[in-house]
Amino acid sequence: LDHADQLRVAVLAIDPSRRRSGGALLGDRIRMNAIDGDSVYLRSLATRSAVTEVPKKLPDIITATKAAGFDLIIVETPGIGQGDAGIVSHVDVSLYVMTPEFGSASQLEKIDMLDFADCVAINKFDRKGADDALRDVRKQFQRNRTAFEKDLATLPVFGTIASHFNDDGVTALYQELSLQLSVFGLADTGGDLQRVGVRTSSTRSQIVPADRQRYLSEISKTVRDYRARAQAQAQLVREAQYLRESAALLEVEGSATDVISVVRALAEDKLQQLDATSIALLENFKELREQYGQDELVYTVRNKEIRQPLVYTSLSGTRIPRVSLPRYSDSGDLLCWLMLENLPGYFPYTAGVFPIKRQSEDPTRMFAGEGDAFRTNRRFHVLSESSSAKRLSTAFDSVTLYGADPGLRPDIYGKVGTSGVSIATFDDMKALYAGFDLCDPGTSVSMTINGPAPTVLAFFLNTAIDQQMDRFRADHDREPDAVEAEKVRCFALQNVRGTVQADILKEDQGQNTCLFSTEFSIKMMGDIQQYFIDHSVRNFYSVSISGYHIAEAGANPITQLALTLSNGFTYVEAYRARGMSVDDFAANLSFFFSNGMDPEYTVIGRVARRIWAVAMRECYGASERSQKLKYHIQTSGRSLHAQEISFNDIRTTLQALIAVYDNCNSLHTNANDEAITTPSEGSVRRALAIQMIINREWGLAKSENPNQGSFIIEELTDLVEEAVLLEFDRISERGGVLGAMETGYQRGRIQDESMRYEHMKHDGSQPIIGVNMFVAEGDATPAAVELTRGTEDEKQGQICRLEAFHAQHQAVTSAVLGQVQSAALNNENVFAQLMIAARCCSLGQITDALFEVGGRYRRNM
Repeated sequence: LDHADQLRVAVLAIDPSRRRSGGALLGDRIRMNAIDGDSVYLRSLATRSAVTEVPKKLPDIITATKAAGFDLIIVETPGIGQGDAGIVSHVDVSLYVMTPEFGSASQLEKIDMLDFADCVAINKFDRKGADDALRDVRKQFQRNRTAFEKDLATLPVFGTIASHFNDDGVTALYQELSLQLSVFGLADTGGDLQRVGVRTSSTRSQIVPADRQRYLSEISKTVRDYRARAQAQAQLVREAQYLRESAALLEVEGSATDVISVVRALAEDKLQQLDATSIALLENFKELREQYGQDELVYTVRNKEIRQPLVYTSLSGTRIPRVSLPRYSDSGDLLCWLMLENLPGYFPYTAGVFPIKRQSEDPTRMFAGEGDAFRTNRRFHVLSESSSAKRLSTAFDSVTLYGADPGLRPDIYGKVGTSGVSIATFDDMKALYAGFDLCDPGTSVSMTINGPAPTVLAFFLNTAIDQQMDRFRADHDREPDAVEAEKVRCFALQNVRGTVQADILKEDQGQNTCLFSTEFSIKMMGDIQQYFIDHSVRNFYSVSISGYHIAEAGANPITQLALTLSNGFTYVEAYRARGMSVDDFAANLSFFFSNGMDPEYTVIGRVARRIWAVAMRECYGASERSQKLKYHIQTSGRSLHAQEISFNDIRTTLQALIAVYDNCNSLHTNANDEAITTPSEGSVRRALAIQMIINREWGLAKSENPNQGSFIIEELTDLVEEAVLLEFDRISERGGVLGAMETGYQRGRIQDESMRYEHMKHDGSQPIIGVNMFVAEGDATPAAVELTRGTEDEKQGQICRLEAFHAQHQAVTSAVLGQVQSAALNNENVFAQLMIAARCCSLGQITDALFEVGGRYRRNM
């Protein structure tokens, strides 16, 4: 940037060899994933037999690199510091990089490099104690050089935050190094980088502020306290009831009035200790019992009156209530149930967030994506033809998932339209959902995409807007004027329904389709949510906080739930830190879980809803709507096996059944051949039939609360809830979700649990029918399964359409992308600019532009 791309740089990254094995982990080679072109060269090498951290052949390697014509050679070494400054004799300028956690100030006396380094960088300057570390290192640097006449602030000791893109502390360090290197002949070829007037990072903004680092511990304490309060309040009611009944019995027996008075006074004293909420719950339940004893339930959603039948009649003529109420005679049991369970639609929403499911819309949402937009559009129409509600879920190919355009490059071409649909432009998105009214109340679209989610979402919202513009033209036979166009635009944004996944924390922990730095990705997520607030986008979820991929990566159900909820609360903290009110964004958050075969999956929704509701009300003061956790379930892909694939339908049926019993808000059932390939039309039809049979034929599924009242369900709920809270505490001890991610805690936990499952599967201690027991004679894997792939015609068609799109918008592309980059650099709303850019720029063009201002993702090693 500062040398107009004219400087040729070579990086020699050295990693230590292990003395016992002789091997070396060349970590820099793995992490340096953003090197393009011929101007930068990376050579990663090991120390091998060298006693010090400098390889014996380093002088020869430097000489060869010079001969190759590189202008600047950077040598990065490990372990330099205490007792070893061997690199100094090989370089013109030396830099020592450290962190604030070096221990006491006396430890600085032992660091040999502080005697020789021309510059010192204290990285991770956003950590606690950074300012104290800066003071101590500056003093040590001054003492080592007896430079007492110099002001400490002028010494070449810098505070940097390398994980922050465009960090001014890093810029200050770079400019000092450039100045020192110019003495040795490094030419200044001119560039755009402005000089900075600081020596440490001036912006230490954290995604979650320092004073909120223990938010998960606060939540776990709040949930435990609420549970204890429920039990304490229940005991008071129970004792008051028993005392009143005792007084009544004493009165019947003709006991002394003074004794009866004492007993009644004790009862009143117990009741006086009840809080107002407990009293209201008990009083309102009498009214609820009468209300649910009617044939019809009448309630209001967003000022709209809803009427739902409360009774259904079986073929045998039995009138069965859709909501079954408890029959407790003990007031304490009733109050405890009301506080911890309650009816569907009532806090803490353990049984469900709505009083009764919609009769006109099954929770079915089927996943599709293959080839180009036209083929996937045809599959969507097949999947939704039997349903008045069009609930579409979209899978994208890996080229799209990584924010790239389709092209002839070998590592891209073969993946175009394979294992998902190829979407590169706004025109592709319009073709994908052609024939579906995206603003119809019965249409809902889910898009499983994360890294490039802001751009793809901009494609989608513009598609919804254009559909309404086309409708206006058809209805009025003319173009709308400016005022009418704005009204149409507002209508589209306020009525479009669906969700985009966009969960970057889960991507880092379990799936890997990260594009930009975590900080920049979360900034763009916040920009989307702010845009939703500003434009009253209330029916579309700005993020689907996903446990499914965490489970697919190997996590058990408790870890899946704990990591997912902790990620959700992290977004709450991040958005609040940006100044958003919790009630302005919480309703735009949704969740996505996997249902597998373990017992804990039976209560995953119950536990999630209760923890979320209690935390949102008690910790954040959120409104009723914000307390309601809504989630999608997909049956477990990990439980699908290539052997005896017909058995997969049985597993999927059981997983779908517990999802329906747990009142999930939407459900996808996997096809049995997904263990091998993108599902065929026939297998998808069977998977869809599983849901239809449960929802339309299975009698108990007509109940709204079939799980309530079961001893094992209640026991599992409490056990899983406490296990999740314990995991919250463990994450909190590591600095919250983001702190734990720095040390790889979540990934390590997922990997350990995945390994345990695989061992148990292979040694037979985890029985899997048709795989490690009840195995068919011979090979039970299908002999020939046709693999679904993008066809040559589809690949070529995508590339041709992309080239035509680029040519059509060539005149404006550069200026529009410049506006997107300017918004990012000036901390403005990037998504607002993406809504403009999406109409004339392709996905790959936007991704490349954002790389330049948002930084590429680098995984912590």
